[in-house]
Amino acid sequence: MGTALRRIPENIPQDLIKIRIENSHLTEIPRGSFHEVSALEFLWLNFNDITVMNIKSLEGLKNLTELRLQGNKLRSVPWTAFQDTPSLKILDLKHNRLDVLPEYALRHLPGLTYLDLSFNQLTVISRDVFLNWPLYHTPEKQSKREDNIATVVVALHDNPWLCDCRLKGFVEFIKSVSSPIILMNSYLTCASPGFRAGKFFHEVELKACMKPVITAPDTNLTQQLGANVTLVCLVKARPDPTVRWTYGLKIIRGFAESQIQVNEETVMSQLVIPSLHLADRGVYTCTANNFIGNSSLSILVNVLSLNVSVPFSPAFPMTSAEENVYIDIRIAKQTVYGITLEWYAVTENPAETWFTIHFGRSDAAKKEMIYIGPGINSYSVTDLQPVTKYEICVTLKNQAPRSGQCIVFVTGSDISELEQREKLIHIIVIVCAMVLAVPAGMYACTTETRFSCFDHCIELCRKRRHKDKTQKPGERQGTFDSLQAGSDEGLCRDSSEDKRTRRRSDDKTQKSKATAELY
Repeated sequence: MGTALRRIPENIPQDLIKIRIENSHLTEIPRGSFHEVSALEFLWLNFNDITVMNIKSLEGLKNLTELRLQGNKLRSVPWTAFQDTPSLKILDLKHNRLDVLPEYALRHLPGLTYLDLSFNQLTVISRDVFLNWPLYHTPEKQSKREDNIATVVVALHDNPWLCDCRLKGFVEFIKSVSSPIILMNSYLTCASPGFRAGKFFHEVELKACMKPVITAPDTNLTQQLGANVTLVCLVKARPDPTVRWTYGLKIIRGFAESQIQVNEETVMSQLVIPSLHLADRGVYTCTANNFIGNSSLSILVNVLSLNVSVPFSPAFPMTSAEENVYIDIRIAKQTVYGITLEWYAVTENPAETWFTIHFGRSDAAKKEMIYIGPGINSYSVTDLQPVTKYEICVTLKNQAPRSGQCIVFVTGSDISELEQREKLIHIIVIVCAMVLAVPAGMYACTTETRFSCFDHCIELCRKRRHKDKTQKPGERQGTFDSLQAGSDEGLCRDSSEDKRTRRRSDDKTQKSKATAELY
């Protein structure tokens, strides 16, 4: 008691029945700390500085009936450690820092008569913690005689309970708790949210959790140049959601955002745009998410300048069809779900330059259009389907795609190869034209070249992937490094010459046609 011990003493006599070390400086209970003391029945380690408890710290203590760890600094407990203490009756963990109680925490404690978890940091508990406790189901297997039913006292008071939908099942369990469980203090109180703070469990009615649902009083706003504009979205969710505003693909940082709790399950989020500029035109998106899911809502902002509205098409600034801007487009990254596209454009006013992404299946008559605001030059495409040919283009404002502004690619179908590449989407070259800078194993070309080499290019890529072991020194392989090193003209020539040689053996009259396909 009150000693300067910093670790469990060694060579403890094997016949001790009770050990009590309190007000010392123990910081952990290592593996097998008392495994030689097989007769131990009572272990008190209260008011130390214990923060770590090894999963085998109670090894060899089959006769242990009482374990007290009050007043330590435990943030978690290795609950499977109690497999080594089948005789445990009393477990005292009050005045620690436990903030989580796993669903199967009590699985290995079927014989408890006292469990104290009071004065910890528990906020949310599933009622399944108790429904999965073997002790809770014991009376169903025993005789119906009352004297055969063992009871256990449980202390759960003085924890900062978060009384929202996540605690619904536990609150209902506490309200209906019955033998064999007896609460030491049945008046458990809510600590948060604020409007429920201090209320007893039996005073609150909690609803089931739900993903956010967003509405807005106005989704199409038109204001004068220089006016102050407030965008509003109403989010209904349980539990409270996290709400953010985005403009294009960027999270807005600069405009004033505020959030007001309208009622128990509704939040109003406001975004204030001061002194409206032409560059502020566009689509603003309100996104809300909680652990159940997420949703979003878009609001269009138009600007009136000189008593004339500057329209969108749709929701997008118009531009002259004759306006020609150079756009350098490339696939910059390959992810598990798709690709990331990057582009560079030379424009007179980058701060007010808008772009449109045209994306979809190559054979689709109408592509999906995504409008990108000023200052953004990347976009990620996800959820690509296997064995599918896609086309993705970047254009200025509302222009139609032009030559050189598109990339066409095919997703692979080789399952074994996908597994070896951690199931990354494999991009296969289908058009032998200018090769863009893409990651290893990923090939894409612009649409400036004819599609007649499609079949041969896929076959060429397939041969190159299986050719590594027989590759002769100096031969170029179908990898990113070799493609990047070779000239664009050389790549197309290699492809066309292979095709021309094969055709010459069949019919020499096809030579001129094969040569034409090169260009």
